[in-house]
Amino acid sequence: MRAKWRLLRWWAISVNGSVAGYGSGRVRYLMSAEPRTAHARGPTQRRRRRMPRDNMASLIQKIARQARLTFHNSSASAPAVGAKSFTDNLNQLKNLVNQLRTEDLQIAPRSAQSAVPQSPPVTYMHICETESFSMGVFLLQSGQACIPLHDHPGMHGMLKVLYGTLSIRGFDRLQESAGGCASPPPFSPPVLPFQRGSLRRALRRTASHFGPASPPCLLSPHRDNLHQISALDGPAAFLDILAPPYDSDDGRDCHYYQLLQPAAESQDQAGKEEENREVWLLEIPQPADFWCGGEPYPGPKVTL
Repeated sequence: MRAKWRLLRWWAISVNGSVAGYGSGRVRYLMSAEPRTAHARGPTQRRRRRMPRDNMASLIQKIARQARLTFHNSSASAPAVGAKSFTDNLNQLKNLVNQLRTEDLQIAPRSAQSAVPQSPPVTYMHICETESFSMGVFLLQSGQACIPLHDHPGMHGMLKVLYGTLSIRGFDRLQESAGGCASPPPFSPPVLPFQRGSLRRALRRTASHFGPASPPCLLSPHRDNLHQISALDGPAAFLDILAPPYDSDDGRDCHYYQLLQPAAESQDQAGKEEENREVWLLEIPQPADFWCGGEPYPGPKVTL
């Protein structure tokens, strides 16, 4: 009887070329019918590891669970006894996200030729959302696509490029001193009187290029919390984790900004990406040339 099961197992694998290529349920049954022995692992046994994992073991599922663990009660002053610190959990999440590739989400990189005229410059694939975090994929459809300078009030964030190249410019919002707001300089073009209440001081932090081989880009409530994201030389996509999610009812609405040029500066000086340089921003409505569409997420289902 044991020889018969061996023959059936050999037939299933040899005819179809691999275990995964055959009716997976039946092959698993045929393989499990043979008792385990102490013999060394053969080629067919090594093939077992290549069988597709279920959704609960997918990398994006692991990322979602770690994100929930990381950002649940992340505002607490100290972790519970025996629990990992926020920093430890964040580093573990960063390590998982750094492993992510397009094939893990079943997303095919797009070309500039695949862009549809009059389509949104940016689209979003929603993956999951809880009270503590949201996760999805942004797709910038061309080399000119840009997510304008915007903020993330009181939020942490993690961004991982899946394909293409992104230019990311980060800023820190400066808190007003107890003595009052510093007097803004004249700007070119001039700021209108009704706009003066929308002026914000900020510190220019980072201006870097990120690709699929780059580590995740991080933001926190106080560091790189404002950023502008631009695609370079073609379409790009990135995984985006925000914690907690945007919620206008809870004071976490998205605001857009324009970088102002002081009148005393030349165009060349204004264009220099000097880190830790104090700048002035003007809060503005959502730019008319930017809008974000939606499309279905094709990857493994996430369950929380």
